[in-house]
Amino acid sequence: MDGVAVAFFVPTVVFLVIVAPLWIFLHYRSKQRSQSELSGDERHALESLGSRAESMAERIETLESILDAETPGWRKRAQSDGYPGTDS
Repeated sequence: MDGVAVAFFVPTVVFLVIVAPLWIFLHYRSKQRSQSELSGDERHALESLGSRAESMAERIETLESILDAETPGWRKRAQSDGYPGTDS
């Protein structure tokens, strides 16, 4: 009976001491690498959002310049009304 116990005990200890920690380490390292990179769809969506944000910024600048020309004191009134982002 001692031979059977050793036959199961030794491989179990070797697995738990060497194989399992290595397996867990490699698993989480591959998870980290796969999560740190953007997929093609995500990269495309990010580029699309970036270009839309740039065009919106241009439109806002245009609208502000029109407001500056037509209503010179609009920024002061917007600040006094409590609208955020009108301090420039």
